[in-house]
Amino acid sequence: MRKILLTLLIWALLWLPVPGSAGDGLLHHEPGVMTATADPTDTSRATDEFDSPTVSDPLEPWNRLVFTFNDLFYHGLLKPISQVYVAILPEPVRMMVGNFFRNLAMPKHFVSAVLQGKWEEAGRELTRFGINTVLGGLGFFDVAETHFNLKSSDEDLGQTLGTLGMDDTIYIQWPILGPSTLRDSFGMVGDTMLNPLSYYPENPWTRMELYGTRQVNDTATHLGEYEDLKKAAFDPYVALRDAYLQMRRDQVQR
Repeated sequence: MRKILLTLLIWALLWLPVPGSAGDGLLHHEPGVMTATADPTDTSRATDEFDSPTVSDPLEPWNRLVFTFNDLFYHGLLKPISQVYVAILPEPVRMMVGNFFRNLAMPKHFVSAVLQGKWEEAGRELTRFGINTVLGGLGFFDVAETHFNLKSSDEDLGQTLGTLGMDDTIYIQWPILGPSTLRDSFGMVGDTMLNPLSYYPENPWTRMELYGTRQVNDTATHLGEYEDLKKAAFDPYVALRDAYLQMRRDQVQR
């Protein structure tokens, strides 16, 4: 029974209901697409800005099917778990958990910044990691930002491929993983290889528990955002797709 529950939790961990950057874990994408635009529910803005270049969606029938599955998964499992999590842990503790996992994402941010030639950002990531690991209790406190005004660059390999000239090409909805593109899917694989949790702890069930905790904590931080987007959208599938694509383009161009 314990292994079954852990398996369900790892699914929750991997799904990005509102994925963002090709982020820290398999998702990319920390935190979520909802923070990518000034008003993520303004689908007309996203649609207007997607006129050029256009991302192809030849897999739309499949993508819509997967979107429906992911939506059911979110409302049926991930959201209820996250709501219980919020009821048990106060916000300051949840912030500490988020800081810890963000600190572990340093290799992804550092390597991506180096590959883009952003030396200042790369140096900042190393400095942040050293400060938060030593002075921030292994990263539970973001001392680098609160006391030294050193913010993370949040770079990832999907963004790196974009700055090197690779287009979004094809939009893809992955089961459990959520919105992505062909480019970001390649970046996702690289980000995962740079994630320390892919290798340690050695016990795979312990890694699953850590992955699950990270995703549930991130989902708890953004509860309600996905629901707001769905309520405001005539077509939630298109709204989520356009919000995700606009977020990723903003991240590549910054």
